[in-house]
Amino acid sequence: MTASLLSESDQHTAAADFARDGFWIAPPLIPAELLARVRTRIDAVYAGNYETGIPPLGPPPKRTQPPTALVKIDNAHRSDRTILELISHPAIGQWASALTSAKFVQVFATQLLIKPPLPEGQVSVGWHQDQEYWNPALEGELFTAWVAISEVTENSGPMRFVRGSQHWGLLNSGDFFSSNLDALKYSIREKSDRNSWQEVAAVMPPGAVSFHHNLTVHGSGPNLSTAARVSFAIHLRTDKSGLREGINWRDVNYLNDFADPQGCPVCYRAAGLQ
Repeated sequence: MTASLLSESDQHTAAADFARDGFWIAPPLIPAELLARVRTRIDAVYAGNYETGIPPLGPPPKRTQPPTALVKIDNAHRSDRTILELISHPAIGQWASALTSAKFVQVFATQLLIKPPLPEGQVSVGWHQDQEYWNPALEGELFTAWVAISEVTENSGPMRFVRGSQHWGLLNSGDFFSSNLDALKYSIREKSDRNSWQEVAAVMPPGAVSFHHNLTVHGSGPNLSTAARVSFAIHLRTDKSGLREGINWRDVNYLNDFADPQGCPVCYRAAGLQ
């Protein structure tokens, strides 16, 4: 069972919460049947089997053994039609529009993330703002939908949002690839309102989706559970965004051509919008 859109009044409340907090966690939106198919295709892509013949960006794992470090596979949706179906699911686009009042929502990049359980607890994602990585090429209304493929518990290293941090501006103090969360937290707080650091863990069942602003500070600690934490980060733009002047989509290696329906599928378009 998946959740349909809320009532109009509840949508307004959710949009207000998103604007205030910089994130919002939706109930399960992705059908169980699609999740089951996606899990199978994740295994295929991880093993280096690409249905479309197009490899993901960067060196893929091409392994069948469970990972022993954080796996980040960029743009796996270009390699597999079932993953493409997931990341462009209309429910994601509808919720994105409800939260932002956007008339148009388009995927511009994705990341398949597999965080293995390790007894040493060494696999973390450092505190960061997404716009730190997008700023050279993209401007305007940009945000991320994060889809839980596995169950995300307190023990499995859930994503943690810093409430209201999107109001701090672009800090350029984060590092996705760092496991030193304490040092990053100190650096970020030095540049922001150090007295308002409030973390919220995105504990989510499979198929649930969280949305966060491009300036919201977020990260995640180690997976201390017994199973891998598997998710997709789906990076989205609206009609109020675009490439910076003088920038070509080829100038940024993770960016897909907006005109490519497989690389940048549209997941929401208002009625009558061309």
